[in-house]
Amino acid sequence: MAPQVFTTAAARSAGLTRSVMRGQSYVRLAHGVVAHLDDAIDERERLGLLATVLPPDAAFSHQTAAALLGAPIAMPSRPHVAMTPRRVLPQHAGLVVHGRRLVTEDVVLHQGLRVTSGAQTFLDVAAVLPPQELVAVGDALLRAGHLDAAGLLARLSRADRVRGVVRARACAPLLTPLAQSRPESVLRYWLLASDLPDPEPQVPVADRWGRVVAHGDLGYREWKLLLEYEGRQHADAEQFGRDVDRYSLMAADGWLVLRFARPHLPRPEVVVDRTRRALLSRGWRPSAR
Repeated sequence: MAPQVFTTAAARSAGLTRSVMRGQSYVRLAHGVVAHLDDAIDERERLGLLATVLPPDAAFSHQTAAALLGAPIAMPSRPHVAMTPRRVLPQHAGLVVHGRRLVTEDVVLHQGLRVTSGAQTFLDVAAVLPPQELVAVGDALLRAGHLDAAGLLARLSRADRVRGVVRARACAPLLTPLAQSRPESVLRYWLLASDLPDPEPQVPVADRWGRVVAHGDLGYREWKLLLEYEGRQHADAEQFGRDVDRYSLMAADGWLVLRFARPHLPRPEVVVDRTRRALLSRGWRPSAR
């Protein structure tokens, strides 16, 4: 049996007091919207219940859609919803409502929820994210299959004068499904935005017999330079051992490996300077670009 969803005004009319609705069997979906539950729910289920009281043309959008589609972005406390503009656009204290003239391809059904498509979501968040984070979102949407180059190009081509479209168009050519994480995407963006050669994601490293035995997060084959991001998972004892073996193997075959971590992500000048110095040490010269 589906949970009962109602407004707080309707609940009070039915005799339910505030103290009763603070009980464990009631959950606040948004300001003024409450559901009566038998079991605890996760965020997707909460949004599913909230969708039952939204207009049929509404779709979760912006940061909410990005999080649902698996992008590296926090789920906002107030869900974002897009719907067709009206003379009076419905507003709700618990939601962020956006007027959008969405066509069929701008909305998808994802895990039972109406959500803006990957291309529409990329365009929407371009208005609020800095370019390095927008690239990370785009990479993740590509990697998960929610975005493709042709679909994104088509959406951006009909987005004249839409807020964020200039940034979206600038970042779209930089996207790749090969990036494996947000940090890799951010590091790659800093290098793409610099005057250094464009780095290659997921650089294959072969042994002396030509067999690919490892991949570098980013790198430059011509100068045998690799850039690796060390996340928390690398602190695991087994992973640390594998990393040591992998790095020694790379070094034995002539690769220079630069290792970056979380403190480097907001410091593009450090990332670019160290990569520049490493490239120069391997024979790169600015005139070669």
